[in-house]
Amino acid sequence: MASVLGNSTAILASRSLVSPSLKPAFPSISINPGQGYGRKLYGGIGIQGRKGRPQFHIAVTNVATEINSVEQAQKLAAKESQRPVFPFAAIVGQDEMKLCLLLNVIDPKIGGVMIMGDRGTGKSTTVRSLVDLLPEIRVVFGDPYNSDPEDPESMGIEVREKVVNGEELTITMTKINMVDLPLGATEDRVCGTIDIEKALTEGVKAFEPGLLAKANRGILYVDEVNLLDDHLVDVLLDSAASGWNTVEREGISISHPARFILIGSGNPEEGELRPQLLDRFGMHAQVGTVRDAELRVKIVEERARFDKNPKEFRDSYKAEQEKLQQQIASARSSLSSVQIDQDLKVKISKVCAELNVDGLRGDIVTNRAAKALAALKGRDKVIAEDIATVIPNCLRHRLRKDPLESIDSGLLVIEKFYEVFG
Repeated sequence: MASVLGNSTAILASRSLVSPSLKPAFPSISINPGQGYGRKLYGGIGIQGRKGRPQFHIAVTNVATEINSVEQAQKLAAKESQRPVFPFAAIVGQDEMKLCLLLNVIDPKIGGVMIMGDRGTGKSTTVRSLVDLLPEIRVVFGDPYNSDPEDPESMGIEVREKVVNGEELTITMTKINMVDLPLGATEDRVCGTIDIEKALTEGVKAFEPGLLAKANRGILYVDEVNLLDDHLVDVLLDSAASGWNTVEREGISISHPARFILIGSGNPEEGELRPQLLDRFGMHAQVGTVRDAELRVKIVEERARFDKNPKEFRDSYKAEQEKLQQQIASARSSLSSVQIDQDLKVKISKVCAELNVDGLRGDIVTNRAAKALAALKGRDKVIAEDIATVIPNCLRHRLRKDPLESIDSGLLVIEKFYEVFG
């Protein structure tokens, strides 16, 4: 590198060795002819002037602005090339499902949401419309696992080694990913596998990350989750339990973070979900077909408008979408300051105990969801009304099934709530 820099005056005179299209993770160099300089460093290599040649002043500047400008252009181009998505704010009804999705975006530690309901009720449309509302997060530039520069638990091994060695990380902002897991996906594609191209061209064993790596710190969406193959369900269970994906194959042994919001949707008539996977979903939303004739007409008309001119339809809901984005961003920033009284915590646990809910996940998720709802409403304290709103969704799928019971499990939770809370 030093010899190239020393012998290429034409390159030096261009004032920058960094091409924005390359998006490097090191500083750029600008040169001012005619100024003297001492020994300067570029990537740890010293560059010394030679006799009989004009002296250059080398100033090291941060390339973050160039990276950011290129990224903004790329994001804009990618956004324009994407298939148009139905706006979240334009969805009529289905308030329970929409609330569960928003609460999970505000607090990803709630653990995702399972949406079960009739076919043709907008389950997939609503989940995919969430993409426009997802906030931006800080990630390490160029890292395939979307590593968090501040949280060691969400860092890939390479990034963690850089932090231990004291190397500086290049940080960038990116939108939370939403990754679709198709029913026909192979285990290799989900978990990751050996990089065949590198194996053939370079003769080395390298890891090619899969969908779980891409979904880290994002959303993993499985449509018709109750039809998912058992071997993929096992993979999801393992990652959801530990927050890490471990791959052992073809001489490769690697672990990487896989913490994601798991969202599933399905029709209960097509098959039940395995209890182990059902328990991994933080919340459970039930969706029914709209019976009101006027609402049905409105839904049909809105869909027809979107199909006719997606761009114009999306523009008509731009203000409402931006308002929702601001609400989410504000709730995420204030979430840590939201408090819940000890008395309310005890009553939540009493409801769970009297309903014979197995484990403590129900207690934890109900507390988290109530705090997220209070933050969404702009309050710094949880009230009983917040708990009443979220507790059916947090406990409904955790109750033991009674084949002779005809009453909906959500109504059982509500009855017990009012009994305990008075």
